[in-house]
Amino acid sequence: MRKQAIGTATIPAAGGRANSPVSPHCGRVLNPLIVCGQIQGGVAHGIGNALYEYMDYDEHAQPQTNTLEEYLLPGVLDVPKVEIVQMESPTPLNPLGIKGAGESGTIPAAAAIISAIENALQPFDIKISRCPLQAEHIVEMIARSKVRSQEESLVKA
Repeated sequence: MRKQAIGTATIPAAGGRANSPVSPHCGRVLNPLIVCGQIQGGVAHGIGNALYEYMDYDEHAQPQTNTLEEYLLPGVLDVPKVEIVQMESPTPLNPLGIKGAGESGTIPAAAAIISAIENALQPFDIKISRCPLQAEHIVEMIARSKVRSQEESLVKA
């Protein structure tokens, strides 16, 4: 079973960075440095899934996102340093006891980030159902929530 928690922190304007703990169950670790790289890259990919990587299509299903200028990816300043706690749990399904490791960062990161944003938006009663989530989507959801709240107030009055 893979689990991940995303901590929230106030990041100082001087360039401080939050840490994200990841503890992969990656089987027998043959090369710890490669496992760390896979996990750090996986977290970057998960952040991209949650906040950046969007493919746009027109009404004829033709891609409108055609270049890396349009298809955003997280940069080095967008990805926190990952605290990796390696736990060996060799599998009996192959002679080396190895398993994958990179997914430990990728798979839970988007869900954890979106859940944290949704939690922060609780006062607006917002449920997020899209990914990636961009700033303009958040502003739009808050505006709709305020309109809905005003309409409900009028109905009660």
